[in-house]
Amino acid sequence: MALNQTRTWLIAYDIADPKRLVRLHRYIKTIAIPVQYSVFVTEASDHRIRCIADDINSRIDQKADDVRIYPLPKQLELHCLGRHYLPTGVLLLNDADHRNSGAVSTSATAATDP
Repeated sequence: MALNQTRTWLIAYDIADPKRLVRLHRYIKTIAIPVQYSVFVTEASDHRIRCIADDINSRIDQKADDVRIYPLPKQLELHCLGRHYLPTGVLLLNDADHRNSGAVSTSATAATDP
């Protein structure tokens, strides 16, 4: 993978202390899009995700907290059940045609579910 090539990453966390939870949540909201309460998605290069992981590591307690960062496949199959966290009209995109425009689309027609 090229150094500046990006891909989509899922960040999930379970933080034991409420103060650390708030601090980490505030930080992650600046670099990723929330998709559930403690689950975020971001578009980043391998180098950038390592920097993000270092920033997260400096904010957590290694013995009490759990943070996971997963690369998502390009051909992601997503099944949403129950309440959708993202508002109507917001769709996460993970393909080469949309990669240059960012990770989200706000087209109202793009988010219709069958």
